[in-house]
Amino acid sequence: MTEKIQTLIAGQWRDASGPEYSTEYPADGSTVARLHAATADDVNEAVQAAEVARHQPAWANLKRHERAGILHRIASGIRARGEELAQLQRLDNGKPINETRALVASAAGTFQFFAAACETWEDALTPARGDYMTMSVHEPLGVVGAITPWNSPIASEAQKLAPALAAGCAVVFKPAEITPRMAIELAKIAQQAGVPDGIVSVLPGKGSVVGDALVKHPLIKRIAFTGGTTVGMGIQRLAVEKLMPTSLELGGKSPTIVCADADLDHAVAGVLYGIFSSSGESCIAGSRAFVHASVYDEFKRRLLAGVKNLRVGDPASETTQMGPLVNMSHRASVERYVQLGIDEGGQVLFGGQRPQGAMYDQGSYYMPTVIEGLPNQARMCQEEIFGPVLALLPWSDEADLIAQCNDNVYGLASGIWTRDYKTAWRIGQALQTGTVWINTYKLFSVSTPFGGVKLSGTGREKGRLGILEYTSQKSFYWGLNEHPMPWATA
Repeated sequence: MTEKIQTLIAGQWRDASGPEYSTEYPADGSTVARLHAATADDVNEAVQAAEVARHQPAWANLKRHERAGILHRIASGIRARGEELAQLQRLDNGKPINETRALVASAAGTFQFFAAACETWEDALTPARGDYMTMSVHEPLGVVGAITPWNSPIASEAQKLAPALAAGCAVVFKPAEITPRMAIELAKIAQQAGVPDGIVSVLPGKGSVVGDALVKHPLIKRIAFTGGTTVGMGIQRLAVEKLMPTSLELGGKSPTIVCADADLDHAVAGVLYGIFSSSGESCIAGSRAFVHASVYDEFKRRLLAGVKNLRVGDPASETTQMGPLVNMSHRASVERYVQLGIDEGGQVLFGGQRPQGAMYDQGSYYMPTVIEGLPNQARMCQEEIFGPVLALLPWSDEADLIAQCNDNVYGLASGIWTRDYKTAWRIGQALQTGTVWINTYKLFSVSTPFGGVKLSGTGREKGRLGILEYTSQKSFYWGLNEHPMPWATA
């Protein structure tokens, strides 16, 4: 039976004010949940309540170790409901269950990390340059907006909520319209952990309605956004009018480089994981594989052997490696890109179609796809597909390789496979990306800042200093002079 769910708005669990809609399970198209979309009026109510709540003693007067205690309880609450949350996220976006379990564990770890960062965060006593003492302190920005994507909801939401709460802010969430469940469940856990009413609200619905109202609201002091580049650029334009800070984690077309001396077993496994895990629905997916000409044929042989063994199927199965794409519309977009690649002269080495069999008929499944024969300038090699499609490109000259890797509007991540640390360092320094993986791929640590360059975004999430993104800095001068200022007494 389809579940009817409510959301948390201004401290109250209720239906949002907009029309009712439903979410679907990508594996079979069945309806998972029914809920109401939020409106601009809901946004205003949530933001106004958050502005009041953040000034109340129950939140404003908490010591940092007390806020840290709340974050620790949120982490414990996530872990206590770990399997339930993993299953709910599986139903939300069709990710394989082992992947959603890892995302839930990551979210709990994020709250634990920022709890520790909050409790040990120090302001600075800056060096004196006269008869005075100077201090630099950080204060919460106020009410912030968090807009999150459908591909990894709970992890992305934790990366925004944890540092914002650690800083003392209030947060109004706008989750992706088709995957609202994780933000709603996270709000329940936060409330149970002791976050006061009004400090966290969740507003599901359309970005053009909820997102725009949130970004434009005069009381919103920061926007943290993960999603598409076009939407992110629109947010940035609106933010400029308010001189409002943002962090924007946007699209990617990440290159992975296989050098002549690479361990091919490791490189093949890493390239497969980098593009086909999450069904390629990842901003950091390694969608362009540049392979040295001397090992290209052998790498291709091993890669195709590996891709043929990938298990595409039911996200509920423990053995599934690739589930369905998020919905039929997105699958159609991926199919159009593959056809574009063929039209541009590419040769499909594997995939390029929907899997065959009755179990796949009702879901939005697509086969892992490998294409070669395209130049780096081809649209399929330049534009983000956000699906399980890999372009193979040979290289022989390092300078030309680096030029091709950087010849893209995106700059989120990259990977290098080589046994030589000097080569890895030299190429890694030359790549215009926010993250460089060497002899590994798609690993994350909450202690290490993450973000992109160029049209992959601005700002950084994670890292100990991630809290400071949600603060404003204030300087104090303490006069220590024994006599009045000479100018005033001259």
